[in-house]
This record gives sequence, structure tokens and C-alpha cells, in this order.
Amino acid sequence: MRVRETGPWASGYRLLWMLVMFDLPVVEAEERHQATKFRHVLLDHGFAMAQYSVYYRILAGKEAAEAMTKHIAAAAPPKGHIQIVTLTDKQYANIVSLRGREYEPSPENEQLSLF
Repeated sequence: MRVRETGPWASGYRLLWMLVMFDLPVVEAEERHQATKFRHVLLDHGFAMAQYSVYYRILAGKEAAEAMTKHIAAAAPPKGHIQIVTLTDKQYANIVSLRGREYEPSPENEQLSLF
């Protein structure tokens, strides 16, 4: 289901998808604990898992994305590599997804519409 545009904030260019991709060390028990804690922080902030180290969520604009980036930075483990990418809703709709060699339909927004 696509987001229903219910106001000026809901433009396909105002809505932003945030992708958080990370490669965290998990050799030591403490590193595994920190990586798990980081994943739980993402889930607690409304992210969904696309792949094991790739999480995504939709945000209502640049200010919300900047605030979320600060939350993620504060929760980042001391070691590892984290990348945060933001895309407009229009850009996100152009993602090509393959399962094996077969195309999957374009990703759709699973967020609830706001009235």
C-alpha cells in the first residue's frame, strides 16, 4: 500500500526513507551484546529489517531524519561501521529488488496512513 497524501508534509519528496546499514564486530561476547543492543535500538525506533545488517523506516522530513541520525549516533557501538542513507519516497519507489534471478514488485510503504 502506498502512503495516502493527506497534507503538505506527505509529499513524495517530503517523506524520507532512512536506511541504516552496518558492519559490527561480533567475535567477542561483549561485541555480540553491543551489536544486538544496537539492533534493538533500531527496532525500538520503528525500523524494520530488510536484511540482517540493513534496516529501514519512513520519516516525515529532513528535521526528523536529522533527529533520528543523532539517536542512532548516540546508540552506536564503539567499534564497527555504520552508514545512514536517506532517500525520498519517490527514490525509494524506484528500488529494483531481485529474489534469485526473479524481479520482485517495487517496495511499497507499509506505514499506516494518517488522517
